[in-house]
Amino acid sequence: MTNLATEEGTSYGPELLVRLRGGRRRAQLEDRLRELVRDGTLGAGSRMPSSRALAGDLGVSRRLVVDAYAQLLAEGYLLARQGAGTFVAAAGALERETPAPQATSALQFDFFPGAPDLASFPRALWLRATREVLRAAPDSSFAYPDARGAPALRAALAAYLRRVRGVVVEPDAIVVCSGATQGLALLGRALLRLDMRSIDVEDPGLPPHRGVLAYAGLDVHGVPVDEEGIDVEALSAPVALTTPAHQCPTGVVLSPRRRGELVRWARAGGIVIEDDYDAEFRYDRAPLGALQGLAPASVVYLGTVSKTLAPGLRLGWLVLPPTLLDAVVEAKALDDLGCSALEQLVLARLLETSAYDRHLRRARRRNRARRDALLAAVARELPGARVSGVSAGLHALVHLPRAVELQALLPAAAERSLGVYPRELHRIEPRAHDDALVMGYANLSEPAIAEGVRRLAEVIGGL
Repeated sequence: MTNLATEEGTSYGPELLVRLRGGRRRAQLEDRLRELVRDGTLGAGSRMPSSRALAGDLGVSRRLVVDAYAQLLAEGYLLARQGAGTFVAAAGALERETPAPQATSALQFDFFPGAPDLASFPRALWLRATREVLRAAPDSSFAYPDARGAPALRAALAAYLRRVRGVVVEPDAIVVCSGATQGLALLGRALLRLDMRSIDVEDPGLPPHRGVLAYAGLDVHGVPVDEEGIDVEALSAPVALTTPAHQCPTGVVLSPRRRGELVRWARAGGIVIEDDYDAEFRYDRAPLGALQGLAPASVVYLGTVSKTLAPGLRLGWLVLPPTLLDAVVEAKALDDLGCSALEQLVLARLLETSAYDRHLRRARRRNRARRDALLAAVARELPGARVSGVSAGLHALVHLPRAVELQALLPAAAERSLGVYPRELHRIEPRAHDDALVMGYANLSEPAIAEGVRRLAEVIGGL
């Protein structure tokens, strides 16, 4: 016979896995409890289950458990506190060495282009919205979710995207996903199901996005980018991924001429995936409306809060044309059944109350000040350098006075706790030398930007 005791049914103490077979049950119980104490599973000071509760779980007499506890008390494995219960004694528990603190590998001046200001995540705002949601949400909100996303969030997103980005959308056309990465993975599987196996991407572009699409099974091809954005005439696949509002990494905005060409290409049978990753941040004028608004039947709109709130939230969304909607919903349901309901409801609350808009206004002012700090530092420390792509987004392209060897630049920068990201690293076939760096500024303070650029000038001067 086998008896199993866990925390279920016990009044106090940690969960215990105890199996008693055949005779000598008291000896088996004592041996198992000694083992749990010796190997540190039951740490010093841990509360033990009451003798009555443990006996009930094991299906044995309480006297057997009392006698086992008494033996371990006498041996020094346990101790009893009058009126409080039975605990693991410090003398009997395994002494664990406190691990030495590990040196951090984080770079002090990291110009990573994909990070927002993490220190400015609106903790108090998020906490207040979370409390409001928990207080008001019905119990049904925490059942298995709708794979498309919480209805409240899809409704709030539809209203927001229509108002702020000019997207033509109804809530039923939105699928909430775990960031852009999952969104592209879902699209990749949906495209394969529709027998669309080839996709054009911007070159240079985002390497992780290329990797996700290739892993989904698509054939990925690069299309050149120039000062007007993606070269529409070079498109050859039935699907194209583009970042028209602020091309990553060059920072160029898709020109009006190219926007017209791309819309005509889409209306003629192509599918455009519009990655609107940081379009909320425009500094010289109001943000351009989304390309999707010009061809909603042919453009997939991809957005996230990774640049506006924090990438750790893993919240994004797809606005889908009817031809792709069912396939993406099915892929999402089979992938994870849906995103966390609580985070979705909290974001919906922020959108509904315009708290999200207020947060964006503050972030826009802060990011513009940091962009200006980058421009000033480059002008001061790197004479002859030129900066482009500064009208929008969270990064700029710094054109160096001369090309440098990447194998020499990157380790030399790291030695000075400096993170730099050459444009060549965004190409499908990178070259060994580069004369441009993709420099993110949103997650660095203005003094840190100044010091980082000063160190960069020292690095380049020494190459």
